[in-house]
Amino acid sequence: MRIEEKEFLLPNGEKVIIRSAGPEDAEQIKDLRETTSAETHFMARDPEDGQMNVERVRAVMDATAKSEREFMVTAFVGDQVVGDLGIMLIRPHVKYLHRAYLGMSIRQKYTGMGLGSFMMQVALEQAKKNGFEQVELGVYADNARARHLYEKNGFKEYGVNPRAFKLKDGTYIDEIIMVHFFE
Repeated sequence: MRIEEKEFLLPNGEKVIIRSAGPEDAEQIKDLRETTSAETHFMARDPEDGQMNVERVRAVMDATAKSEREFMVTAFVGDQVVGDLGIMLIRPHVKYLHRAYLGMSIRQKYTGMGLGSFMMQVALEQAKKNGFEQVELGVYADNARARHLYEKNGFKEYGVNPRAFKLKDGTYIDEIIMVHFFE
């Protein structure tokens, strides 16, 4: 599905358009994910994983746009995608339909300006409207900024996946598993 378009002003006055990315934005989404994976180790993929397949990205974006419950909250500054947040079903089985998974990335240049909080609020409101009862996510244990953002928006830690991520230097980082329940 596609969310209703919204505007967000950055502290410097720059306007951000918040809307759902669709298949027409596949190149931009591919670029965002490849860029953010190079900016920090907090993303699931590394640049060494290679370039993403734009046709596969386009197919996922098309399926999400056509979904009745899944959606993207995407931030555009001009024509550039600067952030993206997806709400996806955990599994399409009856016993799982109350649960959604959240993934998020924002270009480093646009972090620390309230954009992530705004995107999160938009996503949680829409997830609740779409009938989800809980939203789940995993976050690197050493990503204090993201953990603060999630806690600020009502997520609670409920588990740890030890040594979930192995970095290039051979060190391991735990994954903190969090959930947001709708009251």
